[in-house]
Amino acid sequence: MATHTTRMLIIGSGPAGLTAAIYGARAGMQPIVVQGLQPGGQLTITTDVENYPGFREVIQGPWLVQEMQAQAEHVGTRMMWDTITSVDLSGPPFRAVGDSGDVYEGDTLVICTGAQAKWLGVPGEQELSAKGVSACATCDGFFYRGKKVVVIGGGNTAVEEALYLTNHSQDVTLIHRRDSVRAEKILQDRLFAHPNIKVLWNKRVERFIGEGAGGALSGVALVDTLTGESMVEPTDGAFVAIGHAPATELFKGKLELDAGGYIVVEPGTPRTAIPGVFAAGDVMDHTYRQAVTAAGTGCMAALDAERFVAAREFAAKR
Repeated sequence: MATHTTRMLIIGSGPAGLTAAIYGARAGMQPIVVQGLQPGGQLTITTDVENYPGFREVIQGPWLVQEMQAQAEHVGTRMMWDTITSVDLSGPPFRAVGDSGDVYEGDTLVICTGAQAKWLGVPGEQELSAKGVSACATCDGFFYRGKKVVVIGGGNTAVEEALYLTNHSQDVTLIHRRDSVRAEKILQDRLFAHPNIKVLWNKRVERFIGEGAGGALSGVALVDTLTGESMVEPTDGAFVAIGHAPATELFKGKLELDAGGYIVVEPGTPRTAIPGVFAAGDVMDHTYRQAVTAAGTGCMAALDAERFVAAREFAAKR
């Protein structure tokens, strides 16, 4: 067991954490990134990336995050293969303990633990991931231009995804297990008024159907929640939109969380209620959830962290 000290401790190694590390290292903060259970975040399970600025061709998510990590290390970031199991936010310094038993102390703390899409847990879902099943219309909708798509869910996210997909498809179906959606009224009005969206009410997804071994998605098997009747809805793409789960278990009772479990920050900033503690990426963003926006908030967190340290050091000299 060892104690590692730094001016900027970063928990999480997706686009937010690695961008914070790049900016922090260039500012002389000698950041430490504790990578967590899923090094690289959700980009590591994203295949084709076509919307990250600077790349005309389709790139692979794992490659992109590897390049980010290599850049962060090149400018002086220390990457630690560990998972944080407890935190003490009474600092600075802020203290985190890893599963390895090692202790990490930072004059500032940047939380970039991300969020995971919630899945249905039905047969075919994971097998057909990236073969027609997705949890992000903004990320993958472009690949279904002119094709038939379905969205599964009934909240704001599902309705927003269905409306977004009409930019690419003239045949969008929203599938919901109840007889009404929970989305805001203005979103419902847009949904029901759109000529290219139909709704299948009271339908539960039983499984996703693929075309042969290793084939692409061809349909969704449904069960009527009232009658028990089965049906198959043919489709080229299925978007599961039943919400996300932010990785904030460590911070319950220590930081303010909203109703969805996301870390609450000062509007327009990555600053939490504790001076010197910042949150960036999907752990605080339930609206955009994109690699580029995560990277942007990681940059903001690093800049604010550097200013926080500089102000404390200046005050200490007076």
